[in-house]
Amino acid sequence: MKWPAQRLATGSKKSFGMFDEAAKLEASGVDLIHLEFGRPHADTPAHIKDATKAALDSGIVHYGEFKGTLSFRQALARKLTDFNKLDYGVDEILVTNGLTHGSFAAFMAAIDPGDEVILLDPYYPQHIAKTELAGGKVVVASLDKAKGYAIDKAAIAAKITPATRMIVLINPANPTGRVYSREELQHVADLAIAHDLLVLSDEVYEYITYGGAEHVSIASLPGMRERTITCFAFTKAYSMDGWRIGYLTADAALMPAIQRIAVTDVTHVNVFVQEGARAAVEGPQEPMLAMVEADRRKRDIVVQALNQMPGVTCAEPQGTIYAFPDITGTGRSSQELATAILNEAHVVVESGSFYGPGGEGHLRVCFGSESEARIAEAMERMARFFNGL
Repeated sequence: MKWPAQRLATGSKKSFGMFDEAAKLEASGVDLIHLEFGRPHADTPAHIKDATKAALDSGIVHYGEFKGTLSFRQALARKLTDFNKLDYGVDEILVTNGLTHGSFAAFMAAIDPGDEVILLDPYYPQHIAKTELAGGKVVVASLDKAKGYAIDKAAIAAKITPATRMIVLINPANPTGRVYSREELQHVADLAIAHDLLVLSDEVYEYITYGGAEHVSIASLPGMRERTITCFAFTKAYSMDGWRIGYLTADAALMPAIQRIAVTDVTHVNVFVQEGARAAVEGPQEPMLAMVEADRRKRDIVVQALNQMPGVTCAEPQGTIYAFPDITGTGRSSQELATAILNEAHVVVESGSFYGPGGEGHLRVCFGSESEARIAEAMERMARFFNGL
């Protein structure tokens, strides 16, 4: 049998980063501190678990509505209005198996063979595979690290052609930790409106901002509601990464195509998990806010420690759970250094080059994935490593 080799290979080198290398070493019994994986450390808040257990006990175990249970989508519509300043009806909300599933459905529905998709470099590698699986072509618009990876309207405009279909955003941004300002987002909006483009906005880190940085949903800007697909998840802020629950919003004109992909793929999301996620939206927000504050403390530990290491400088991330230190002062490449840190310091960090050419000369360090004590230990191990170079 002939297998579709090209599609099987699509994006394969951009899927796992340092995770596979670390797994081999860990299997030999080495104590590794994992700062490469973008997962939260905290347990899921108790009231979310309790709501899910209650749903199971009350028999919420059968098929549900394809778009998601109505009560959950009603709760999400209220959250979107209150927090994101977005006005979407329940039929313009689709519950998904995490943000990854939501963005996959969006790419499959919106991108035709030959369409071009603009990613901002440094980018999230999964978006490459999704674009290519849909038959599209990735076009990279590089952001300037000297300007803190701010959105550059001219750099994006230079990449727009008659084949351009979509611009992809992650806000707050993975891996750079930048929270895009309203003015920066307006640059993207101006281009999307002028060239009749879609925008896919990944807002999984919407709640995780620091120091007064304001999260703005680009769909809330004038003229953007009808051309934006916004993807959300409970993964990071509510520490529900293993639950695989998220949702997307899109104008009624876009939703039928997106829903067709999602229904064909998974039918619908687990109904009892949706009850837990509804409790996250409607219940007390103090546990989530406490987790964000814990991330802020760990961010401060990591940034301060990294800036004391020879050859390393680290800007303070405005959001997300990642630091993006510049390691060009060491004279080593990102991948070379990440591998050496793994093998010698037994700390797993991601190579900046994993996130595109603009990430070379950096490492991505996830400070959200371990306890404060383990984060401090990881910084001690890395300090010894860098002092020994």
